[in-house]
Amino acid sequence: PLPPTTMADPYAQQGGEGEEEGPLSMNAMLKEVQLMADKFKAEDDEVYVSPYAYLEKAAVLQEARCFNDSVVVRENPRKCCTVIAQLLHLQNTGQFLSSTEATEVFFGVTKLFMSDDASLRRMVYLFIKEVAETCNPDDVIIVTSSLTKDMTCDVDLYRANALRVLARIIDAAMLGAIERYVKQAIVDSSGMVSSAALVSATHLFNAAPENAVIVRRWIGETQEATASPNDMVQFHAIQLMYQIKSTDRLAISKLVQQFSQKNTLRSPLAVTCLVRYTAKLLLDEIAQGRSSGGSIQDGSPIMRGGYNFLVSCLRHKEDMVIYEAARAICSLPNLEPQDLSPAINALQQALSSPKPSMRFATMKTLASIASTHPRVVSKCNEDLETLIADANRSVATLAITTLLKTGSENSIDRLLKQISAFLTDIADEYKITVVKSLQQLCFTYPSRHRVIVGFLSNFLREEGGFDFKRSIVTGIVNLMKQIPETTESSLLHLCEFIEDCEFTMLSTQILNLLGEMGPSTSAPARYIRFIYNRVILENSAVRAAAINALAKFAAQCPSLRPSILTLMKPGLLDEDDETRDRASLAVKAVEAAMAEFPYAAPADDAEEVPADEPQAGDPAAFLLLESMPMSFDKLERSMKAYMSAPASMETAEPITFSSLPILEDLPEEEEKVEEADQSGIDAIAAPASPEKEKADPAAVVYAIPELAALGRVFRSTKPVPLTESETEYVVECVKHVFEEHIVLQFIVQNTIDDQRLDNVTVAVESDAGIFEAAGEIAAEQIKYGDTVNCFTVLQRNMDEPLASSNFNCELHFTVVQVDPATGEEEGEGFEEEYPLEDLEISTSDFMAKVAVGDFRKSWETMGNGNEVLEKFSLQFKNQEDAVAAVIAYLGMQPCDGTGTVKPGGKPHMLHLSGVFVGGRSVLARAQIALQGEAGGVILKIAVRSEDEGVSRMVADCIS
Repeated sequence: PLPPTTMADPYAQQGGEGEEEGPLSMNAMLKEVQLMADKFKAEDDEVYVSPYAYLEKAAVLQEARCFNDSVVVRENPRKCCTVIAQLLHLQNTGQFLSSTEATEVFFGVTKLFMSDDASLRRMVYLFIKEVAETCNPDDVIIVTSSLTKDMTCDVDLYRANALRVLARIIDAAMLGAIERYVKQAIVDSSGMVSSAALVSATHLFNAAPENAVIVRRWIGETQEATASPNDMVQFHAIQLMYQIKSTDRLAISKLVQQFSQKNTLRSPLAVTCLVRYTAKLLLDEIAQGRSSGGSIQDGSPIMRGGYNFLVSCLRHKEDMVIYEAARAICSLPNLEPQDLSPAINALQQALSSPKPSMRFATMKTLASIASTHPRVVSKCNEDLETLIADANRSVATLAITTLLKTGSENSIDRLLKQISAFLTDIADEYKITVVKSLQQLCFTYPSRHRVIVGFLSNFLREEGGFDFKRSIVTGIVNLMKQIPETTESSLLHLCEFIEDCEFTMLSTQILNLLGEMGPSTSAPARYIRFIYNRVILENSAVRAAAINALAKFAAQCPSLRPSILTLMKPGLLDEDDETRDRASLAVKAVEAAMAEFPYAAPADDAEEVPADEPQAGDPAAFLLLESMPMSFDKLERSMKAYMSAPASMETAEPITFSSLPILEDLPEEEEKVEEADQSGIDAIAAPASPEKEKADPAAVVYAIPELAALGRVFRSTKPVPLTESETEYVVECVKHVFEEHIVLQFIVQNTIDDQRLDNVTVAVESDAGIFEAAGEIAAEQIKYGDTVNCFTVLQRNMDEPLASSNFNCELHFTVVQVDPATGEEEGEGFEEEYPLEDLEISTSDFMAKVAVGDFRKSWETMGNGNEVLEKFSLQFKNQEDAVAAVIAYLGMQPCDGTGTVKPGGKPHMLHLSGVFVGGRSVLARAQIALQGEAGGVILKIAVRSEDEGVSRMVADCIS
């Protein structure tokens, strides 16, 4: 009989003495587990060392000589593969081959082509492709004959890889020699070879313009490849076809029409590409004004055909094609709801896809389209509510934000209940997205502001990071600005938040906000307790902000001054210098105001209660409430400009804001103002980046005594090129504007190495009688490569009104031939003239771009006594171009973020401010509206200034 088997119990024979045979015992199991644990522990303790860690280039190159041994190549291809891997490792770690070493290695690599081992051949192709980019092209050319031989062999694997490698190393001359083989490969019956040829053609097309000319001749073969039964070949062929025709709009249109109507593409990837090309074609049609403006079905034949193709792709069997077509339709601007419906229906079906990626992509598209067409997306609300519980938090967040955009006013309570349970389970980054959506929901339904603000304030008291809490505070502040009814309740919510706020930055900003908005509420006294608690319970930064807020309450509410003064006096003994200084200044100002304007409480039976506001001339209101005429950064720049002018430092007049030079707003300052307007606290909370000191362009004028005597420069323009940058003499002009003069600074560069320019001047002539040349300062000499300034002074005729003037400019100089090596003169000089481009001096050159803090208040204060009204018809296709042109014509600064046009096509109101030469403030309001089917835009502009003549000159800039 056979012995009992232990196959079912391999550990049964491993027991020690006294153990029973048969089934695995507990002791044996524990022993085996311990043995395995010891084994894995030993393996974990071992340090892994890469086989390429200690490679030396000399040793590897010595090993590479085995490439020349035909026996090793044929019988031991694995060794050759190892050496190639080592060479690639050296290459990738920065140990590049020298020219001699590369030549020797490449000669050896050509010997490896005699081996029939597929793995070695693929390593050879990889080596050539990787090393070719860093080696001398003359060395790389050594292997091209072997690659060309592989390209014409019978093995598809070799042919395909050889084509891919050749595309990396050949130039246009060699491409012409092998063009016949590549064209044959494009239409080859093997999908691998055909696809490789098409991909290689794409790389060659992008490599050099000379190659692109040759590749364009393969359009016939590429067209034939689009009918291949291989999906990947179709995909690569349609890509190359589009690339070849990308510069010809008509050819692209025919390409899209051809494949969309014949329906010959079976590859999902190729159809996806065609969908994208169709979408781009439709977007170009709309951008060039070929759409009717209504339904897309009423547009041009190209619009109708492209849209119908996209709709047909919504019925494709592949998810990627359906989604791409739906996304393309949703990306078209200004579509009617009936045009969007097919895409929305397809996306609604995709919401139930089992693939998380498909659900996420669908939700992202629906979320974007919900911003412009919420009613169309609202049909998906039931499906969206089911996705709130999706395991993928990104999908759930997008579902919530989309529901907040599409939900009705009656569904807000139900949505907030679902969100409250949802927010506790997600990260802060998703919470911030939901908070922004809640803010937009409140803008849509202002009547529900109490519910939404209360919901946001509840989460202020929950756990969360700084960014999350800042987003909520920013949202509440923005709601107060847009919906004034929320102000008082929102301020109370913020007061409760700072009672337990752990973020100093948020506390200080909320206190500043209370100081700005609290005194103007119906019951300002209710906020005093919250502010005073911060004085006695917080750190120094918050205490200082609280003192500042109390001071603003006292300045704006005379009835509260006695009690607030009592609360501020303990701050005089504060241990922090900043808090103590603010308290002493505020106490002094309030005491002076109380002494000069004592408050008298109204009688109990008074019929009319006077407003609780400071009287005219109140010192506390002036000191604590009035803002500075300029920011501290601009004040610093203005002081530096004041000190740089010699005439200013010699005068005995005191320095006042009105005596400081007027400076234009820098682009960085404009961006800060726009960010602050758009994001409230968010922009202030961001850490400030260090700024580089800006050089004063007028410093070169002040350095010359004759020009400094003209006075202070009002403004300096940006350099205007008067020649092309590639010419032998490069000239730019900077216009320095004075009250009665203009100094033209010509920046001249000599780019001829065997010439020196002496006595360089620029002669200017004009037929207009507004300016007259009054003098010039020549550049003594300009050597090769040097850039030197010369100046021309224009006298302004003050009796003539300013208007645009053109000047003929000509460069005059003496040419001296020199030795390029030593710079020594080689002959006598001769006079030479060089014509330059005309220079224009326009009215906008006399306007400084200076923004005002409150445009509406400034506009009303200026009055309409010197107002000029005009109406113009401008030939622009869209509002954005018209707004940019008006700003450029007038040379003024956009205010209140009106320099950016909001989408929607509604008439855009542009607010502009500036200071005209002589220190005269100018304000302008312009309405820019599309003219309709006739094309163009209508501009209505009103200009106000302290001088009616200035208002007229500014308005005439448009004409």
